[in-house]
Amino acid sequence: MMIDLKNLTIEKAHASLKNGEYTCLELVEEYLKVIGEKNKELNAYLEVYDDVIRQAEEAEKKFKNGSATKMTGIPIAIKDNILVGGKIVSAGSKILENYRASYDATVVKILKKEGAILLGRTNMDEFAMGSSTQTSYYGVSRNPYDPSRVPGGSSGGSAIAVAADMALTALGTETCGSVRQPSAFCGLVGLKPTYGALSRHGIIAMGNSLDQVSPFGKTVRDVEIVFNTLSLHDPEDSTSVPEDLRNPSRSNLKQKIGVPWHLFEEGVEKTVLENFKQSIEKLASVGFEIVDIKLPYSKYSLATYYIIMPAEVSTNLSRFDGIRYGYSHKGETLEEVYKKSRGEGFGREARRRILLGTYVLSYGYYDAYYNKAVKVRRKIADEIVKAYERVDLIATPTAPTLPFKLGEKLDDPVAMYLSDIFSAPANLSGVPSLALPSGKTSEGLPHSIQFMAPHFAEDSLFQIGKQFEKIKN
Repeated sequence: MMIDLKNLTIEKAHASLKNGEYTCLELVEEYLKVIGEKNKELNAYLEVYDDVIRQAEEAEKKFKNGSATKMTGIPIAIKDNILVGGKIVSAGSKILENYRASYDATVVKILKKEGAILLGRTNMDEFAMGSSTQTSYYGVSRNPYDPSRVPGGSSGGSAIAVAADMALTALGTETCGSVRQPSAFCGLVGLKPTYGALSRHGIIAMGNSLDQVSPFGKTVRDVEIVFNTLSLHDPEDSTSVPEDLRNPSRSNLKQKIGVPWHLFEEGVEKTVLENFKQSIEKLASVGFEIVDIKLPYSKYSLATYYIIMPAEVSTNLSRFDGIRYGYSHKGETLEEVYKKSRGEGFGREARRRILLGTYVLSYGYYDAYYNKAVKVRRKIADEIVKAYERVDLIATPTAPTLPFKLGEKLDDPVAMYLSDIFSAPANLSGVPSLALPSGKTSEGLPHSIQFMAPHFAEDSLFQIGKQFEKIKN
């Protein structure tokens, strides 16, 4: 039977599965068919799991015995840095090309318990280092709207899977825009949750103080369902916040959206800024009060991020040394094993960030760079929290540009890093942020707007997101 995958949502799929309109197996077979048709060109999946049919059969049993939940039978794609027990997880790197996970990440464990169907692992920038999914050892991924353009990164494979109807929803990870930016480039909804809302246990770390599991969907409601399913306290993760402490710091103001216009004065493509202004006007036309706010320290967010993140990268990636696990190159001395294993196992961007991080943490430079960045980060977090005394939400464009051409910025890392300019404040401060489609260009490329809310106020994001979905057209 034919299933309208393009307009399918989690709730529609659940109702159809519950009513017997089609089975979990028939649903998953439709997605496998599309994967077979599109994946060779788009390179979203690195592997489709060999037990997908078995998972579908087990999910069907839950519908028959009445234990099915909204996530039961829902086909979901998993980013290649989230551990699935017994499956290869490479983080897009040669150094882990044959590594099999010894346990399930907590978010995977929850999905399995719910009866979701894990379709496979998706391509990503190596160790989540990139904004285009071009640094993967396993080849570049392509934007489903225009295969000559990037899908964004680092969770590009997961974004493509959802946008190209190769999965109903997907998980990525965010360190700085790695879900919101590909959501923008692929016309999706992407949530960066509050730091500590979703468990990081079983995630291959890039930057511990920044990393967060983040869901993709075609609608705000789909993202909300996945978030609510996974948003549980996990004692295995020291950064996971207990439920009784997850009290959103809401202001008494209603319907007020803050816009830091001063941050858009340069570096934003004209068409992106014009679409953002139109989106803000639509919000104002339905009763939202738009307030001009100042975030003076936030203009230093990107510089701050690109000191803190490489420092954490250099520490986290030190474990991949060719001795304990992963790719190993033989040598006559231990030093030679290290050099050859890491030199050949890591790609260019990973090596660049390891070197940068080692430098900013080195003797004589720690106070000049890393320690100063930590202090600025605190200032950024404080001013964002303070802004919520005046407004309920903060709005910006999701990314400063439209999807760019493959290869366009590979030789200019600074230009590539600027893709994260509007993402960094939320990651550095730990507040949640939601990216969602805000129209298309005359060429059919997607536009996107993002909203930031106070800590653990994801409900506010879902509320504004659903309202915006109704008015954007």
